[in-house]
Amino acid sequence: MTDVSLSIAPATSRADLRAFVELLWRVYADDPHWVPPLRGDALALVSGPARNPYFAHAEVQCFLARRGGEVVGRIAAHVDRLVLERRPGLGLWGLFEVAGDDADVGAALIATAEEWLRAKGMTRAQGPMSLSIWDEPGLLVDGFDSAPAVMMGHHRPSYAQMVTAAGYAGVKDLHAWELDIAKPFPELVQRIIAAGERNPKIRVREADPRRIDAEAKLVLGILNEAWSENWGFVPLTDAEIAFAARKLRPVMFPDLIRIAEVEGEPVAFMFTLPDVNELTRDLDGRLFPFGWAKLLWRLRKPKVRRMRVPLMGVRKRLQGTRMASLLAFMMIEYTRRASVANYGATRGEIGWILEDNEPMRAIARAIDAEITRTYRIYEKDL
Repeated sequence: MTDVSLSIAPATSRADLRAFVELLWRVYADDPHWVPPLRGDALALVSGPARNPYFAHAEVQCFLARRGGEVVGRIAAHVDRLVLERRPGLGLWGLFEVAGDDADVGAALIATAEEWLRAKGMTRAQGPMSLSIWDEPGLLVDGFDSAPAVMMGHHRPSYAQMVTAAGYAGVKDLHAWELDIAKPFPELVQRIIAAGERNPKIRVREADPRRIDAEAKLVLGILNEAWSENWGFVPLTDAEIAFAARKLRPVMFPDLIRIAEVEGEPVAFMFTLPDVNELTRDLDGRLFPFGWAKLLWRLRKPKVRRMRVPLMGVRKRLQGTRMASLLAFMMIEYTRRASVANYGATRGEIGWILEDNEPMRAIARAIDAEITRTYRIYEKDL
């Protein structure tokens, strides 16, 4: 029987977009592991090209589900021109949330997103992609018993059933690997690092704080090249690189950005973040009236339990070589030392890592990391 009290409509006004964001607080009210996002950041994500450069190459439509006037679900459908250049006909959806684990609402939202994508000429749908591969891709399917690290998603366990019930099949798993960084790495890894330190051609340096914007652009430039053959890759545009550099600047610390040079050429990098979720959790997503002052104070000399490595890459010509592995171990070790000594961290997270990225999986295993969270990306023909 059709639920006549349920309506789904595009989120077109500023008030609609605020309701789109605020729904999160109802959905996760009973989840002790959910970390509220900063409301301003969550709103900016869906507010168009003036606040998110993703919209320069993508068309996005957000939808709200209401029952009796109350918002009970949300979803966004989007068509990304950069995705279409690599996979013609592939439309995306994401930012999927359902209050009360209501399967009927979930089914209606997914169907609405698919209808919008078909109207745009799409022949296949992929999700959840919230919004792009560079934001929070995939649906959490394992690891619900702990809080996510900064810039990692957290979802209701019921969502996977809603997605598969709509006819979707998983096409790729992404893993977060966690490890104890308070103790030294295994002896074999230490020997590899020592060998690299004896090589006069190699230099692993911190980012230069006097040139932090230039260093960020260097790192993200290497990233575009290093990840260009990865599954689901979409290049960051110049505008997105500049935007990311500005957005991340408050949490960019020179001793957590490592750049590896071989004979003076920057060839690899590792970018690490303190788990800012630990510093913002009690703010309930609000920076005003006093949250901003608390956060600024905490970010001066942040002390956290966990660090996260969201980005790491090596130029194509070195990929798959012993040099690439050596540089990776050196950057990881130097960051481990700084994380423990300067930030009081005891845990580290590397991720996400694609399920079939064997070089990175081998590095994670070598430093005694274990998979703690799994995110799945689904697809179906429209």
